[in-house]
Amino acid sequence: MLRRFLVDERGNLAAIFTIASVPILAGVAMAVDYSSISTKASNLQNSLDATALAIATKYFSGMTHQQLQQLGNYFFSANLYGDKPPSDLELEFTDQVSALEVDATASGQDYYIKVGSNISHEGMIAGRDTLKAWREAYVKILVGPPACALALDEHASSAFKLQGSTQVRFDGCVIAANSDAADAVSRGGSAQLAAECVTTVGQTLGLRTSNTDLVCPSPYEKQLASMDPLANVVPPSYTGCLNVPNGKTKKLSPGTYCDRSISGEVTLEPGVYILRGGKINLGGNGKLMGSGVTIFLMEGAEFSSNGNEIVNLSPPTTGPYAGVTIYQAANNDKPLVINGTSGSNVDGFIYAPGAPITYAGTADMTAAGKCLRLVGKTIEMTGNSKVGSNCEDVLGGRKMYAGRILRLVK
Repeated sequence: MLRRFLVDERGNLAAIFTIASVPILAGVAMAVDYSSISTKASNLQNSLDATALAIATKYFSGMTHQQLQQLGNYFFSANLYGDKPPSDLELEFTDQVSALEVDATASGQDYYIKVGSNISHEGMIAGRDTLKAWREAYVKILVGPPACALALDEHASSAFKLQGSTQVRFDGCVIAANSDAADAVSRGGSAQLAAECVTTVGQTLGLRTSNTDLVCPSPYEKQLASMDPLANVVPPSYTGCLNVPNGKTKKLSPGTYCDRSISGEVTLEPGVYILRGGKINLGGNGKLMGSGVTIFLMEGAEFSSNGNEIVNLSPPTTGPYAGVTIYQAANNDKPLVINGTSGSNVDGFIYAPGAPITYAGTADMTAAGKCLRLVGKTIEMTGNSKVGSNCEDVLGGRKMYAGRILRLVK
């Protein structure tokens, strides 16, 4: 019996086949596993590419890491789960995808968005290590051409507006508006505009006439939003309150002024001025003069000058507030109005991201071609103004650009 079993080739062949099939099946399982993880990794890469590009359309300098992470989770969720992202904008990751890692860095005037995540795959063979693949995407945000005026409101009608007999000339720089309205940048009446170009997220109204002189062939409409150039500027800390001297003519020293109305003929010594509430309202024939000054309008402080008043201001050219002349806090929605009469000249950034800016130029300003930069929630320009582009020294190297260009680099 034993002899017959030993010489029975059928049993030997069955045993040999069984033993030999183990590595074959293992090889097949490995091939299937690697194919599966490769497919999943490819899908993950597509989601990361789309996420990085989407973040880059919304990113702004000064965005906190928490804001960046939330934005990334939202877009990553939308790309992983189709059209049904979690309602609370918190990404509910499956057991196959690790939490999204998001980072933003700056290099000169350009920015980089980096996103990355792991995807895993359980092997077909019990006890085998889980396969993992790390994928990441990089997007470079390149800034557009130099800008002299930027309206930040995302939806406002006439976010940047010229009306009446206004004559405004922006030599070598662009007007930008982040509004998606059909008339985001509008010109009406007999207003005349000359500029390098106009770029807006939305569209323009009244620019395709003989009263508009653009170097570019036509306005750039439906473009990506422009970066806020002062988003990462942090106002100084402040305590205490200084007194405002009596009398029509006065000289102020740098410091903090609380709930005071500043009027008359005022000279500001060089330095940083913080207004906690109160207002600058010069009154009839008033003057405001200051070289190398930065004025911070905090806690609802107001700045308003009328047509019979002289405003002559310029910013510091060094330090953390180089190039910044007036900075109105983002939570301050009081209108910022500068209507200077003959003899008025304003250099530097006038910044009010949460409020409308009304700026009226004069014949003097037209002749001078001052180094003015306007950044407001909305902007309306009246009168005559000529704004220059070669302002490296006056603005202390601080710059502003219109639009953005995205490049997927990895």
